[in-house]
Amino acid sequence: MTTSTPATPAAPATPPSFAFPAERGGCPFDPAPVYEQARKEQPTCLVSLWDGSRTWLVTRHEDVRTVLGDRRFSADATNPGFPFLSAGRRELATRSPSFIRMDDPEHAHLRRMLTGDFIVKRVEALRPRVQEVVDDFLDRMTTDRTSADLVSEFALPVPSLVICLLLGVPYEDHDLFQRCSAVLLDSRSTADQTRQASDELVGYLEHLAGEKEHSPDEAIISRLVARGELSRQEVARMSLLLLVAGHETTANMTALSTLALLRNPDQLARLRAEPQLIKGAVEELLRYLSVVQAGVTRVAVETVELGGHTIRAGEGVVCLLSTANRDEGVFGTPDDLDVARDARRHVAFGFGVHQCLGQPLARLELQIALETLLRRLPGLRLAVPFEEIEFRPDMAVYGVKALPVTW
Repeated sequence: MTTSTPATPAAPATPPSFAFPAERGGCPFDPAPVYEQARKEQPTCLVSLWDGSRTWLVTRHEDVRTVLGDRRFSADATNPGFPFLSAGRRELATRSPSFIRMDDPEHAHLRRMLTGDFIVKRVEALRPRVQEVVDDFLDRMTTDRTSADLVSEFALPVPSLVICLLLGVPYEDHDLFQRCSAVLLDSRSTADQTRQASDELVGYLEHLAGEKEHSPDEAIISRLVARGELSRQEVARMSLLLLVAGHETTANMTALSTLALLRNPDQLARLRAEPQLIKGAVEELLRYLSVVQAGVTRVAVETVELGGHTIRAGEGVVCLLSTANRDEGVFGTPDDLDVARDARRHVAFGFGVHQCLGQPLARLELQIALETLLRRLPGLRLAVPFEEIEFRPDMAVYGVKALPVTW
């Protein structure tokens, strides 16, 4: 980024329309072809959204990090010009805003209430408990059986139970929050559908926060209530973010990572032969798959020069993490899955002050889930042809609907 003002290429009178998420191409693990084409031909460009509004699309690794790390780009959805990727996303961002839709100092104040729960040292202390959860669900899945749906019987329940334990949410209510989460993350959800799901989940969490006032425990919701700084609704909104993000992203990463490894048998064999590679392999899978597929949104609050263009105050920006993670200028042979690659510069968790709060927990869960799965099931393979696997192209978090496997 520079402080000078280079000549800005003329913008088209009517920018091309882009869908978020866009249709995938021949390889379901690769970013949408239209996104990759933009990165290679016009990495920063104006596009039209579903509602006719115009926003800037940013696709290169360096530029994505610049936008997400620069306070001149706001995460506050109430700012004029903020881009919404669907009617449902607009409804959620304005009806049930959490601290990820705030700027500092409000963002920092609320985030600090949770930081201690997700620092690496605290999360590492959970390793034995997470290992127990993983082993328990694998025991249930494999006892007297040789096939199962890896999504419903392993990838989804493991992070769901873990986030329930951390928040103090009864796991027996998982059907409720998984159902509501599916609506909130579906790009096809209408404003009314999103409102209903949001209200149902916030109402549930508000009631739970009220119960914690009288029957406190050591979990996060109870501690937020005990601080006395937040209303029940504010506690519920913060909890909604953690509950939805805390199981959906990790669940989809677990299943999709397993599928990617099965489709790359050389990498699967190397990881089995060298299990010490698991931490780096998880970083590579995060880079390669980039399950947050719809983009991260910001709005400029000052005029900024980026990628040879002038982005003016009040203009929206959509940052594509998937294309940034396939930038050949940063990652050699980016379309190859390489479990020995140093992929630590990926932006799968975002970048800057708003990067994912729960990333240490997600890493821990993925490391344990994948290592244990590969170790305990050496004969793991697909139970159906790859072409029959159904993906989730319309969801904000990419994944598969089911993953039938056998061993």
